[in-house]
Amino acid sequence: MKKERKKHLRRLAERAEKRRSGGRTIKFEGVLKMAQGGFGFVTPESENPESSVPAATQEDIFIPAKFVGDALDGDRVKGEILPPRPGHPDDNRGPVGRIIAVLSREKQEIVAELLAGNVARPLNPRLPDDIRLCGPRKGAGRGDWIKLKLRQDEDGSWLGTVAGKIGKAGVLSGDLDAVMAQYDIPPRYSEADDAEALAVVPREIAREDCTPLFALTIDPFDAKDFDDAISLAPGQSAATLQLGVHIADVAAYIAPKSKFDRSAELRGFSCYLPGRTLPMLPPGLTARISMRAGELSAAHSVFFEIERATGRILSTRRSHTTIRVDHRLNYDEVQDFIDTGTAPAQWSEQLKSSLKDLVELTRKLRHNRFEQEKFIDLPLPEIRVLCDENADSISGLSVKTSREAEQLVEECMLAANSAVGAELTSRGIAGIFRVHAEPSPDKLTEFSDLVHEAFGLIPGNLGDRDECNRFIASLPDDPRRPVVLSWLLRAMPRAEYAAKASLHFALGKTCYCHFTSPIRRYPDLLVHQQLWNYDTKVRTRSIATLERAAVRTSDQEANNDAAYYAATDRFKLRYLEEKLEAGGDNMYEAVITRVMNSGLQVDVGELGLYGFVPLEQLHGGFRRGGRSLRQEHGDIVYKPGNYIYLRLARIDFARGNAVFVPAGR
Repeated sequence: MKKERKKHLRRLAERAEKRRSGGRTIKFEGVLKMAQGGFGFVTPESENPESSVPAATQEDIFIPAKFVGDALDGDRVKGEILPPRPGHPDDNRGPVGRIIAVLSREKQEIVAELLAGNVARPLNPRLPDDIRLCGPRKGAGRGDWIKLKLRQDEDGSWLGTVAGKIGKAGVLSGDLDAVMAQYDIPPRYSEADDAEALAVVPREIAREDCTPLFALTIDPFDAKDFDDAISLAPGQSAATLQLGVHIADVAAYIAPKSKFDRSAELRGFSCYLPGRTLPMLPPGLTARISMRAGELSAAHSVFFEIERATGRILSTRRSHTTIRVDHRLNYDEVQDFIDTGTAPAQWSEQLKSSLKDLVELTRKLRHNRFEQEKFIDLPLPEIRVLCDENADSISGLSVKTSREAEQLVEECMLAANSAVGAELTSRGIAGIFRVHAEPSPDKLTEFSDLVHEAFGLIPGNLGDRDECNRFIASLPDDPRRPVVLSWLLRAMPRAEYAAKASLHFALGKTCYCHFTSPIRRYPDLLVHQQLWNYDTKVRTRSIATLERAAVRTSDQEANNDAAYYAATDRFKLRYLEEKLEAGGDNMYEAVITRVMNSGLQVDVGELGLYGFVPLEQLHGGFRRGGRSLRQEHGDIVYKPGNYIYLRLARIDFARGNAVFVPAGR
């Protein structure tokens, strides 16, 4: 694989040189993604007559720091590929290019922290480190988050003019306000908005009375909104069961082009930052739409007739319904019931029997889905920051894993999403679909080379889901496993939205949409609105409208994710700083993921973050050789894949790093 990759890159470089020598250059356009080292990458957006690097290859073009020019992270740029430089280390990165023009700026303003010495440091670590200020401070002082307008001085250095003050850095509320400003996250709804939303009169539609069904909601213990419920009832024969997936009928309250449809469209999604939730719909209306135990609820339901013995889905139908949820359960108590068979004293015999049947049925559904679709499961734990915004404090970290309780609900939602996606296609209703492209062979080769060198693993053909699953199952159950899985995840493209059904590589589906979360995802709400119009014989939105919506919501989702990770990473560093100041145990086990001239990058699994070990802290005289650091007069070698035990030394907020030293120091 490594040889094939090098041949491919060499051919690209040779074509670049051939065209250059003939008076032509290979041009490309795309979005620049900067790294903290000052260099960046561009993935070409589309083919043009001059380009031999089509976007379909997902071949990233490496931009050395000296060829970035005045482009900034997130800018849309135009560039050209440079000829090969035999023996130069940059050639190992693939095609090398330079920026020749900035086509559009991502932002006219950035968010930065005001420091001493007349400088400001951007919140985004991929922007220039320190920006010299000019003009008045507009009430901002040292340690404040500010908005800056940027321009370049004659010598190419960046200057900033203060456009406004945001809040105090290092304070939970101030940091969250800064993240929202950096990523243009719309503010919370006002009390007036909430009052207006509560006055919305739901639209009428013929509904099936499903209140006799025994329905459950299963959510996190601290959930506020309940947009899905599940029921299980006898089927049409003794050999079948009827599974009902009931989704809050949000389209009854949110008509296309209404005020709150437009505000939901602007947001795209509910945004979940650590310590702050920003709902897509006004919270009072969300609570009103939610399906609460003991109350009548308007639902949009998908029913499945399923063979009891095998879990095979025999038929599907969709209906607008009225349901009454009998019990609200949380994942923790459901998982305890699965693990031990015991239940809280207040659970009825009907609840225990229904839940037991549901567990058995969804196991069969999952088994069948795996046999048929060979879905890829990346069981990565997520380390979340627990915040109390009322107290303006970080209370700790928690580990979120996907257990069978979560998988039970997921299986039902996947079935409903697939059924609705198939109906949209078969009836010719324009919709929004969830798609996930096949991974780039080049990125998979790069991943395979990396894990082979670091861990001695041979992944095989990861473009084949069977082989990919075999590789995942073969990984050792130790701290190296999440490192390898996170690298594999980064080798995969992002899932996106599209107006036409296509492959979802990870799920192994070819006709899949999002239907089950219309309270918090605008693509789901659009699908609900399309089906409402179809069912009431009203004109639906055009495919051209939905194509634009698919592009917009894909961008909004990526932006919300970036905001979440920016806040999470910063708060983890704040949490570690507080632990360090408080003293006590701060020892950690880590895995070396990268060797640099300046030191080691390490993955600290229990914190869910990367750390840095400076070279000068590795006493004994180490010198870099390829991807390893070797002791000049000894046998110690540091290389990717090695375990290392560390002690937290300090937090470097300037570079967004937790700095560690070997445990013995």
